[in-house]
Amino acid sequence: MDGSDTRYCDINLNNGELIVADRIDRDGLCGEKASCILKQELVLENPLELHRITLHILDVNDNSPQFKEESIGLEIRESADRGARFVIEEAHDADVGQNSVQQYSLKKNDNFILAANGNTIELVLDKELDREKQKELNLLLTALDGGSPQRSGTVVIHVTVLDANDNAPVFSQAVYKASLPENSPLETVVVTVSATDADEGVNGDVTYEFGHVTEDVKKQFTIDRKLGDIKLIGSVDYEMTSSFEIRVKAKDGLGLSSYAKVIISITDVNDNPPVVYLKSLMNPIPEDTTPGTEVGIINVQDRDSESNGQVRCSIQQNVPFKLVPSIKNYYSLVSTGQLDRELVSDYNITISATDEGSPPLSSSKSVQLSVADINDNPPVFEEQSYSAYVSENNKPGSTLCSVSARDPDWRQNGTVIYSLLGGEVNGAPVSSYVSVNGDTGVIHAVRSFDYEQFRSFKVHVMARDNGSPPLSSNVTVSVFISDVNDNSPQILYPGPEGNSFMTELVPKAAHGGSLVSKVIAVDADSGQNAWLSYHIVKSTDPGLFTIGVHSGEIRTQRDISESDSMKQNLIVSVKDNGQPSLSATCSMYLLISDNLAEVPELKDISYDEKNSKLTSYLIIALVCVSTFFLTFIIIILGVRFCRRRKPRLLFDGAVAIPSAYLPPNYADVDGTGTLHSAYNYDAYLTTGSRTSDFKFVSSYNDNTLPADQTLRKSPSDFAEVFGDCDDSPEVGPHAKYGLVSCVQCC
Repeated sequence: MDGSDTRYCDINLNNGELIVADRIDRDGLCGEKASCILKQELVLENPLELHRITLHILDVNDNSPQFKEESIGLEIRESADRGARFVIEEAHDADVGQNSVQQYSLKKNDNFILAANGNTIELVLDKELDREKQKELNLLLTALDGGSPQRSGTVVIHVTVLDANDNAPVFSQAVYKASLPENSPLETVVVTVSATDADEGVNGDVTYEFGHVTEDVKKQFTIDRKLGDIKLIGSVDYEMTSSFEIRVKAKDGLGLSSYAKVIISITDVNDNPPVVYLKSLMNPIPEDTTPGTEVGIINVQDRDSESNGQVRCSIQQNVPFKLVPSIKNYYSLVSTGQLDRELVSDYNITISATDEGSPPLSSSKSVQLSVADINDNPPVFEEQSYSAYVSENNKPGSTLCSVSARDPDWRQNGTVIYSLLGGEVNGAPVSSYVSVNGDTGVIHAVRSFDYEQFRSFKVHVMARDNGSPPLSSNVTVSVFISDVNDNSPQILYPGPEGNSFMTELVPKAAHGGSLVSKVIAVDADSGQNAWLSYHIVKSTDPGLFTIGVHSGEIRTQRDISESDSMKQNLIVSVKDNGQPSLSATCSMYLLISDNLAEVPELKDISYDEKNSKLTSYLIIALVCVSTFFLTFIIIILGVRFCRRRKPRLLFDGAVAIPSAYLPPNYADVDGTGTLHSAYNYDAYLTTGSRTSDFKFVSSYNDNTLPADQTLRKSPSDFAEVFGDCDDSPEVGPHAKYGLVSCVQCC
C-alpha cells in the first residue's frame, strides 16, 4: 500500500509467486470502503524494473456486529404514550457489504417492539409502562450480519422506568371501624389510618386529612397528617351520638388523593341515672276515691343502653299508693286504700328508679298529691254539753257563754254556722231569751233574767257546716241563773209596822228561856242572800227578851218579875246575808199578863173602821181553814193507804202561822231558800200556853193563797178572827180575849 511501511506481500524469488507476508485486515486497511485496493511496487533487479501491483482486498466475514457499549441505558417515563419511539444506536460491523450488519432483532417483551429503518433503529413502546409494576426492564437487542456463517452481536438495553404521578394513595382498608367508650380521656388514639402510594419521591409522599365532615367531628376528633392517627380532642357522649362516620383523605405530593371511611362506634357507659317524668296527675284527688283508681301516669327513661338502660321503679311503703307497670317504661300510679283528708291532706310521694348498670345509678322524684275535701264530717262540739252561768238582772245582750264546734273538713265544708233550735222556755220561744252568733257561737242574753222566776233552762244549739248537703250536730246548753241579792227579807209575822196590830200574851210566870213568840220572815233570794239573821233593834226592856239570831224565836232572858212593865214593845230587824245586805223591820207587841181582862190599856188600843167586820171575816176564815183541814186529812189517809211516805207531825212549843199564807215562790224546793215546803205546818194554840194544845201538819197548797197575794194583818182582820175563835173547838180558854198567835217555821 502506498505510504505504508507494512509489507503485506512478499515474492517468492524462486518462482516469482506473490505471497502474503502479513495478515491483511481489510477492515483495518479500508474500513467501510466498498473497494479496498492495496497497491504494491515490485522492483526487479537486473534489470532494474519497477512494477506496480494493485491488489484488491476482498472482505471476509471475519467480524461480528458490535455495539458501541455492552449495555444501553434508557430512562423512559411511565407516562410515555404508546407508540413512543426511542432511537437505539446501531451496531458496527467492520465487514462491509453483505458481511456487514444486515438486521436487528429484539428479544420478546411486554412493552417494546423494534423498528429498524435503514441505519435507524428504534424501540417502539407497544404497551404503557408501569413503574409500580416494573421499574426496570432489560431488553436484549441482537445485530446480525449477512455473512456466512452469519455473525451477530448483542447489546442489553437497560430501560429505567421513570416515575410519573400516576398513582393515587391507596388506603389499607376501605372502611376502618373502631369503638370508643364514651367519656374517654382526651388525646386518646381512636384509630390509625394508613395509605400507600406506589409512586416514589414526592409523588409517593402521602399526607392525611379529614374529608368533608361536620363541625361536630372537627370539635371532637383530629388526625395526624403524617401518621394518620385519629385522636379524641373533645368529650363524646353515647346518648348524644352513638357513632361517627368520618371521611379521611390521603393525598400525595402532586395532589392525587383517595378516600377511606372511618366508622367510630361509641360504646355506652352507665353514666346516666334514670329520669322519672310525671306525664299526668289527677291533683287534687277526692278523698272518697275508691281504691284502685289511677291517679297518675309515670314515665321512666334512662339514656343509657342495654342493661345500663334497664330500670326498676318503686315507691315508698308508707303511702296508700302503688306503681303498676303499664306499657314500656310507663307506670300507673294507683290508689290502694281509702283516703281521708282530715287525717292526711297531702302526700309527698317519692318515686325511685334504679338502673341495672354496674355500678347501678338511681334517681328519685317527689310527687305532691293533695286530697280534695268531701263533706263527710259533721261539726263536732268541743264539749258534750255546755253550762252557762249568769247573774240575774243581767243586761240584755250580755254574753252567756260560747259554744265551739270544729269541722275537720275544708273551706265551706268546714265552715260552721251556729243557730238555735226551736223550743220554749216557760211557755215563751227560746229565741226571746237567748240568741247565738252564727259565726262565733257566742250566746247572748236577749232579756234580763229573774232568778225568782226561774233558775235554769236549757237551749239546744245546732252547728251546721256549709257543705252540700250540709251536716250538723246539736249540743245542749244549760243556762243557770245565779241569785243576786235583789229582794229584801219579807216579814210574814208580825206584819210590818203600821199595817197590823199583833199582840202576844206572855204569862207572868214565864221563866227565863221561855218561848214567847217568833218573828217569821222569808227572802225570795236564795243561798246566802236568803240567810236571815234576826236582831232586836229596840225594846222596852232591853234585858228582858232575846231573839234567836237564826231562828227568830223570841224568848225571855230571865224570869218575869212584877216590876216589869206589862206592855213590852220590840222592834226587830231582819237582815239577809247578801252583799250588800238588805233588811226589814217589824214591831212586836207583848203583854205580860195571864188574862186580857187584867189589861185595862187594851181597850185603849185604837182600831180602824174595819173592826166592826172582824166577826164576819173570822167566820169565813174559820170555814176555809176547816175545809182545808178536812181535805188534808183525806189526803193523808189516801197517802197512807197507798203506802207512800207518811207525813211527819212536828211538835214544838212554838207558836205557828198557817203555811197557806206564804206566797208559793217562798217554798224552796231545793233546800236553798228560806223555807222548805215539806216542813210547812199550821198550828193553833191558846194564847199564853207554853205548848200547843193542838197541832197538825199541813202540806203546801198553791190553791190556799194565790202567789200574788200576801198575808194581810190589820186590826180589823184580827178582830174578825178573834170573833170567830169563840166557836172554834180547837181554841183554848183564852180565845175569848180575841187573840190568836200564828207562827210558821221550818
